[in-house]
Amino acid sequence: MKKSIGARERLYPNPVVMVSCSNGNTDNIITLAWVGTVCSNPPMISISIRPSRYSHEIISTSKEFVVNVPDLKMSRACDFCGTNSGRDIDKFKALNLTKGKGHIVNTPLIKECPVNIECKVSQVINLGTHDMFIGEVVSTDADEEVIYSDGEIDYDKISMLTYFMGYYFENRIIRK
Repeated sequence: MKKSIGARERLYPNPVVMVSCSNGNTDNIITLAWVGTVCSNPPMISISIRPSRYSHEIISTSKEFVVNVPDLKMSRACDFCGTNSGRDIDKFKALNLTKGKGHIVNTPLIKECPVNIECKVSQVINLGTHDMFIGEVVSTDADEEVIYSDGEIDYDKISMLTYFMGYYFENRIIRK
């Protein structure tokens, strides 16, 4: 028998990403698990951020961001970037992360992440506690060792992270 637990957003687990952003003077990173693909043509990704967050301010001004896909080795960096504010600390410096140059955007990529998805903001939707930034994908960059010969990303080679109710998990691909 089913029992109602109320109106809750319990679509878990969620992918973990590290979103980098820049206002030209300050570069920042925010860890998010509220992200998703929203369109394939043109390719678009959504990220949801509370207006009180420093990254919200930066992305609202710059109109661009990079979705960096971390792997298991970066779980501590993910947690650090999700629990510390860029208003108080330079996260790139504190974590000794390497800034990479984007192909299209002026926001730095996180070189330690195997996949980096450069986005230009096409729309912002106020949803209540969060604003959803819809970003058109303008370039996807990946480490050569995780790219198939046809140019697609082999996610089987990346120990991806998911987030579930306050915990990080390694997401594994299961084949039939």
